[in-house]
Amino acid sequence: MKITPLERHTAKKLGAESSKPLTLAAIHRHQMDKLAETVAYARTKSPFYRKKFADIASLDGMDEEIVTALPFTSEEELCRQGEEMLCVSQDEVARIITMQSSGTTGPPKRLFFSEDDLEQTLEFFHYGMQALVTPGEAVLILLPGRTPDSAGDLLARGLARMAVSSRIHGLVTDPEAAARELAAHPCEVILGFPVQILALARCAAALKIDTGRIRSVLLCSDYIPRAVGQTLGELWQCRVFSHYGTVETGLGGGVECEARKGCHLREADLFFEVICPRTGAVLPPGEFGEIVFSTLHRRAMPLLRYRTGDSGRLLAGSCPCGSSIRRLDRVRGRINQVRQLNNGGTLSMADLDEALLPVPGILDFQAVLGRAANHDQLTLRFVVSPGQADTVMEEAEFRLQRFAALEDIPLILEMAASGRIHQGKRIIEEKRG
Repeated sequence: MKITPLERHTAKKLGAESSKPLTLAAIHRHQMDKLAETVAYARTKSPFYRKKFADIASLDGMDEEIVTALPFTSEEELCRQGEEMLCVSQDEVARIITMQSSGTTGPPKRLFFSEDDLEQTLEFFHYGMQALVTPGEAVLILLPGRTPDSAGDLLARGLARMAVSSRIHGLVTDPEAAARELAAHPCEVILGFPVQILALARCAAALKIDTGRIRSVLLCSDYIPRAVGQTLGELWQCRVFSHYGTVETGLGGGVECEARKGCHLREADLFFEVICPRTGAVLPPGEFGEIVFSTLHRRAMPLLRYRTGDSGRLLAGSCPCGSSIRRLDRVRGRINQVRQLNNGGTLSMADLDEALLPVPGILDFQAVLGRAANHDQLTLRFVVSPGQADTVMEEAEFRLQRFAALEDIPLILEMAASGRIHQGKRIIEEKRG
């Protein structure tokens, strides 16, 4: 088994000998030094951080004690005061990404990146993808890529650096069309949203569309249900890898190696922590909490102790591949998307996915939590493979009746009016008022 390609990437950033395995101590010292530099830089250049870090007396000898004294940066602050976080002039901004925050109201998030910031992401993609693909192969990218410096565009450019060709399809709304494009332009590797790739694979199987020999799949851009990875591995007899990243991390955050035992983190560019969502206390490896990160080299808009809102945990120990680079376990979704039910239980989209996505024939489903006669009511609208509606509805009802969290919750199961699948991240739509 080969060591993660991120070992070479991290060694290069640390100025270490690539022939020797990196140590946790060396990585950690680099992160503390760069974090101290970033805090000093942000406090000098950014009105927001100048005020936020006004009470931080000294950054000498940055360590965990000093780090935990630094205040968190929230999504709300990013939305409302993002331009005050800028550390460069607008002329030096190469890319602005605007997206709605995880709430349904309020101003959108705007992330600013310099050319150097984008180059860091390109380097990460170049190295990270080497665990999945080799020179001369082809990759189908099921992510937006028409805009320069978008996720799909950066991935394609990173792959080109290793003599790998790519085809950008964009997000999947019509799984049959995506399956036929794959048949017309075969490739060895596919990457995209988990459920969108699942829909493509199941639709292709139902319609007997030959998708060729797919060797590896990379699931990214949303939390990854275990059922998706298992199903894709069975349908295509391929290796299924996971990636963790957000727009805030610069699109790349961590990616699995050949061992597929957690995502090796982008340690040279980002410092990750996991905290208790209630107290803010840093949690040790193995404990689930909220993922927090700090950028270590970003010039345009540094983010310091940024609370992602994602639920996850760091894994203890070294990876079977031999690398000491820390690993992030499978992310469990957004903390604020866990819904409290009037039966005293809780429900998340991840719960529903693990219960329902193993059902053969399900391509996608929408979940809407409403209220009827002062009681919670859950509506599920399914998109299914051709000719499998009756079988899917029967199996889905059987599974949901045995789902303890939904005890005494009325269910409405119906077919979606359109055969199109959802483009964005999967959430339970809140309609309880």
